[in-house]
Amino acid sequence: MQIFEAMEAYGHEQIVFARDERVGLRAIVAIHSTVLGPALGGTRFWNYATEEEALVDVLRLSRGMTLKNAAAGLKLGGGKAVILGDPQKLKSRAFFHAYGRVIEGLGGKFYTAEDVNISALDVGHMGEATQFVRGDLCKCGDPSPFTARGVYMGMKAGAKIQFGTDSLEGKQVVVQGLGSVGYALCAHMHKEGAKLKVHDINASVVERAVQELGAKAVSAEELLTTEADIFAPCAMGAVLNAENVKHVKFQLVAGAANNILADEATADALKERGILCLPDYIVNAGGAIHCGMKLSEGVYEADKVHAKIDAIYDATLKIIALAKEKQSSTDRAAQAYAEERIQSQLSLKPL
Repeated sequence: MQIFEAMEAYGHEQIVFARDERVGLRAIVAIHSTVLGPALGGTRFWNYATEEEALVDVLRLSRGMTLKNAAAGLKLGGGKAVILGDPQKLKSRAFFHAYGRVIEGLGGKFYTAEDVNISALDVGHMGEATQFVRGDLCKCGDPSPFTARGVYMGMKAGAKIQFGTDSLEGKQVVVQGLGSVGYALCAHMHKEGAKLKVHDINASVVERAVQELGAKAVSAEELLTTEADIFAPCAMGAVLNAENVKHVKFQLVAGAANNILADEATADALKERGILCLPDYIVNAGGAIHCGMKLSEGVYEADKVHAKIDAIYDATLKIIALAKEKQSSTDRAAQAYAEERIQSQLSLKPL
């Protein structure tokens, strides 16, 4: 991969590669945009097959954070970080101190928080070495419940359009990924009477969902072919592509995972089949709102945060209406909406 060509293609400002051999740290921080403010985005810890795979992931994820923060009305840019390696073997307090020093070295250009395989406790350990973190247990707290709440509200808005009612009672929902966000989302849906089908690589959390939420376990092979009304991807990205969406049976896609579509061709393929796909960075913005409101507004007011997250319902309806008006996919409509907000904010800045 030609790195500068990739940066140009995605529109990135800066990429930082960091290592600390004493603790086994290898990390990439991608700052996509600071046009609206400091970049905010989580840190993902994943055992990538190759360094190029990690780089592509962080480029896509960080661009998505710019769109997410802009669409949510936050005065923040977008960034993301990935740590390469096995979290089960590498995690320690010293490890996150080393990583925290990397973030501190960026001088406030990038704030980070939880993502895949990073907990609020891990962020707390980072915070012992840097002030530029959000989502630890001592500051604004774990963003996972807020992300789940936003996805739930977006899903209800999508259901209103696709099924004629925003009630999820009796709806069959297949959920991929039962991490902190995925499980909390399942709890919301179960409370409303949805029928859950779940999958996760961790068998114990699947069993927990079966016991506590009356869910039915499905295999990885069944995820995209089982009978369901709604698909909620809450694990890794690029789960849907132009080929596999030909065989799915659900009518609505709404999940917490980032970059759930492999490419724009997938968005078009879903649209052609009449499947409503809710853009991930619109519905999963609850955690970013929770972590970013103090940075964006200078103060954290719980009531305003909760109201802004619940307003994801209305934002989702707005994107669906915009897509219908422009006769485009919801993916393209969401991108246009976010980019328009960036441009509108730019026009207010003094030269």
